[in-house]
Amino acid sequence: MSHLPEPFQPLPDSARLWLVALDPAPSPETRARLQEGMEAILAQWRHKGHAYQGAFAMVKDRILAVAEPELASAPSGCAIDGMLRKVRRLVGDLGLAEVDPAASVLVDAGGLRAVPKGDLEARLQDGTLGPDTTVLDLSLYSLGDLRSGRLETPLARTWIGRKFKVA
Repeated sequence: MSHLPEPFQPLPDSARLWLVALDPAPSPETRARLQEGMEAILAQWRHKGHAYQGAFAMVKDRILAVAEPELASAPSGCAIDGMLRKVRRLVGDLGLAEVDPAASVLVDAGGLRAVPKGDLEARLQDGTLGPDTTVLDLSLYSLGDLRSGRLETPLARTWIGRKFKVA
């Protein structure tokens, strides 16, 4: 992803990143409420008197991305857990759900789709998935990873391709 959403432009590549895939894709009204809620969460993001300077944006219409520059070099598990708890509560309050982080999120003609790990082999065998299917890596650690285009990878070049010997 060579062009990042505007809120991330001033942040360094080293900024810590969290990606939360949402199900379903938020409607315009829900997206506006999500934005309001995220602005409030990040404006109040503090731990032990320290205020964090996080930014957020939607990526691919269903992925909530949060970045914060200090937590990469001075991580605080409590600050991170507190922020993620509030985000998950907001998501649930809006009638959305977080896609199971253990599922693989794929891009196909219908948009984003989560495939549970237990279904991957069957989807490969029936041809639903193939070597060129785009897989989203929701475990990216830094904003630089997102900036450099590492969010999207052909299935053949992921752990799925290695495990199931997809060429």
